[in-house]
Amino acid sequence: MRKPYYESILLIERLHRHFLEVLKTELDRLGIQDINNVQSLILYNIGEDEMTVGELTARGYYLGSNVSYNVKKMVENGYLGQERSPHDRRSVRVRLSEKGLDLREKISLMFERHLTALEKAGFSDEELTKANETLRKLERFWSASLDYSGFPMTSAA
Repeated sequence: MRKPYYESILLIERLHRHFLEVLKTELDRLGIQDINNVQSLILYNIGEDEMTVGELTARGYYLGSNVSYNVKKMVENGYLGQERSPHDRRSVRVRLSEKGLDLREKISLMFERHLTALEKAGFSDEELTKANETLRKLERFWSASLDYSGFPMTSAA
């Protein structure tokens, strides 16, 4: 395997773990103990929307069983409200409670601090946009590889 590709794989995974640690540190700084970093990221991504766990899984690319567990914990701790769908009693819709909206605002403020710090550190919007474009291309490549039609396969014979 060529080194740049493998380094990209490792770096993406490491960056995700680092970001989750940054989020955990922010929760600790705020004295918030009843929600973890992954749950707070799910909460942030729900935003002002109301959606089912299935929709959350599809939009956030989270693993389904983990989302169900995390949603349950966020409901128990007062960050989410839930309501059965009147059209499909098996489906439950979730939305942020006042407590959830308050935490989402705090996370938004953290992101704003990060943006200011990134600018001071010399990161430009153009650099981040270019990095995002590269990551999206890699995402499309991996998505296409799942159905084996996105790139030519070589024959072993």
